[in-house]
Amino acid sequence: MKIVAFGASYSSTSINKTFAAYATEFFPANEVEILDLKSFPLPLYTTDLEKEIGKPQEAIDFVEKLATADLLIISVAEHNGSYTTAFKNLFDWASRFKVKMFENKKVLLLSTAPGPRGGLSALQSATARFPIHGAEVLGSFSLPKFADNFAAGQGITDETLKSEFMQVIESAKQHLA
Repeated sequence: MKIVAFGASYSSTSINKTFAAYATEFFPANEVEILDLKSFPLPLYTTDLEKEIGKPQEAIDFVEKLATADLLIISVAEHNGSYTTAFKNLFDWASRFKVKMFENKKVLLLSTAPGPRGGLSALQSATARFPIHGAEVLGSFSLPKFADNFAAGQGITDETLKSEFMQVIESAKQHLA
């Protein structure tokens, strides 16, 4: 099994990238690839720009990376109650190349944030939106107050939250079996 994981953020210190990488540890895999979205720099999408430059290679490369996965683990970052602008831009360009960019892909959706809702609004948006683009969402989990509830080398530190997370992981594993 190949897992492709990423935090839906272009931040060099993305807590969502950290969280997505952490989640990969709970799945047996022959190969794990953690994407850094900074590897897919794109201009701001407009239909005028698309007419001018066509479909950028970075959007094509992103969709091709998704296609290699048996399982996608995506932790969506949230800015002002929605996806980050940079991720939404990548999503928009990629959907112009392939509307069903998650076609037949099993997806575990996560989110985390410094605040008490843990990126829940962006997670809810992704949970509703990604199936339209072909994703089979196996489960979702939001980790609130990342700095208080997560430690490097240890993972989720709050026992109640870790138990809830593990229930989502076990359910996803059953869907993969």
